Amino acid sequence: MNNFPALIVVCPLCAALLNLVLNRINEKLGKAVIVLSVAASLIMSVFVLAQVITTGTIHYHMGNYDMPLGIEFVIDTVNGLIVVLVSLIGFLTLLFSDNFGYKFKTRLTKGAANTVLTLLIVGLLGMTLTGDVFNLYVFLEITSLSAYCLIALGGERGIFSAFRYLLVGTVAATFYLLGVAILYGVTGTLNMADMADILNEGGKDQAMLLAICFLVPAFGIKMALFPFHGWQPSAYSYSEAGAAPLITGVMGKIPAYAMFRYLYCIYGTDFKYFNSILVIVGVFSVFGMLYGSIRAIAQTDIRKILAYSSVAQIGYISLGFAIGTPIALCGAFLHMLGHAFMKGGLFFCTGAIRHKFGTVNIEDFGRIYKKMPLTCGTLTIAALSMVGIPPTVGFFSKWYLGSAAAMQGEWIYLAVLVISSLLNAIYFFRLIEKVFINEDKSLKERVYDEFKTCGWKLVLPVVVCFIAILGLGLANVKIIDILMLSLKGVGLC
Repeated sequence: MNNFPALIVVCPLCAALLNLVLNRINEKLGKAVIVLSVAASLIMSVFVLAQVITTGTIHYHMGNYDMPLGIEFVIDTVNGLIVVLVSLIGFLTLLFSDNFGYKFKTRLTKGAANTVLTLLIVGLLGMTLTGDVFNLYVFLEITSLSAYCLIALGGERGIFSAFRYLLVGTVAATFYLLGVAILYGVTGTLNMADMADILNEGGKDQAMLLAICFLVPAFGIKMALFPFHGWQPSAYSYSEAGAAPLITGVMGKIPAYAMFRYLYCIYGTDFKYFNSILVIVGVFSVFGMLYGSIRAIAQTDIRKILAYSSVAQIGYISLGFAIGTPIALCGAFLHMLGHAFMKGGLFFCTGAIRHKFGTVNIEDFGRIYKKMPLTCGTLTIAALSMVGIPPTVGFFSKWYLGSAAAMQGEWIYLAVLVISSLLNAIYFFRLIEKVFINEDKSLKERVYDEFKTCGWKLVLPVVVCFIAILGLGLANVKIIDILMLSLKGVGLC
C-alpha cells in the first residue's frame, strides 16, 4: 500500500503503452488489460482515500529523493476524492466506449483510440496527485494531447473543434509555463510546498502578481471559464461519443482544482493582491453562469445544450473559490464531484440514445421514456440535479454556495446563483417535457452491420451515475466533513 499513490498512475500508463502491442495479438486482450488497470487504480484510490481520512495527508516521494530535489505526490481528502472520481468515471467510460467501436474500421485504429482514452485518464490522475508545478505541466500536456485526439475522432466537425482547441490550448500551456518560470525565478524550487513557504516569507508580491496574471488565464482556458471558454461548446459537442462522458464530466474539473491549489495552497490568503484576484475570478464566474445558461436555452442539439450548460456550471465552482470561505470552498468541491456525475450521466444517456436511435435533437425525443425508461430516468434525475432540486447533490452544493455568499454579504453572487438556476430550469424542464410529454416520433432503432452491442456496458454507467447523484446528495454532510479535514490542514478553517 505504500506505493499505491504512484501505482494509481503507473498502472494505467503501462497498460496504455502495452495495449497497442496486445491489440495486435488479440483485440479483447488489449482492452481487458486497460480496463483492469483502471479498475485497479480505482480500488487503490479508495484505499488511499480511506488511509488519508484516518491518518492524514500522504506525501509520496518518487525514488525516495528528499524535497525539493525529487518529484512528490501529495494526497489529502480533497484530491483523494477527486482521484476516486476520475478513476470511476474513467472506468465507466472505457466500458461505455465499447458500444461505439463500429466507427473504427481497423483493429489498430480502435486500439489506438483505447490507448488515447487511457492516457487521458493518466493525465487527469497525475494532475490531481502531483505536488510539483512542472510535473503538473507534464500531466497537463498528456491530458491535452489525448483530448485533442479524442475530439478529432468525432468526425469532420470534431477535427475542426480539436484544431481550434489545440491552438487555444497551446496559448494556455505557454501562459502556464511563463507563470511557473516567474515563480521559479524568485523561489528556486518547483515543489509546491517549498514554493509556498518561500513566497510566504514576503517581498515577492510584484513577481507573484505577474505570475498569477498568466496562471489565471491558463487555467481559465483549460477549465473553460468565461471568457476563455470559446473552444469548449464545439469540442464537447463533437468529441468522440464513447469518450464524451469523461471529457465533459471530468476534464474541466482538474484545471479548476489546480487553480485552487495555486490560489490557496501556494499563494495563500496573505498575498497582497489576493482579494483583488478573487474579485476578478468572481466577475468571470458571474458572467459565465449567466452566459452559459442563456446560450443553452437557444439550443436544440442536446450536446450543445449540455456544453453551454457546462460553462455555467464551471462558474459555480469558480464562484466558490471567489467567495473563499470554508463553506464556499466545500460547496465548490461538492459541486465539482456532483457535476462530474450529472454531466457525465447526461452524456452517457445522450450516447445511449444516439447509439440506439441515431439522434441528438431533443425535438425527436417525444415519449422516448417508453423505449428507454432507465436511461430517461437517469437523464431526468441528472437534469433535476443541475437545476438544484432536492434531494440531489446539485441542490446541496448550490445551498452551500448560496449560504456562503449570504454570510459574506455577497448579494450579487447570491442573486446570480438564483437567476442562473432558474435559467437552468427553463432548458432542462423543456428537455424533460420532450422526453415525457411530447408526441411520440416513432423512432426506429439503428442496425449495425457486423457489430455486436454490449447492452450492460451502456446500462451500468447510467445506473452508477443515477445512484451517485442521489447518494452524494444524501451523504452531503459526511462529504463536507471529509473535505473540511484538508481545508483545516492548509489553514482555511
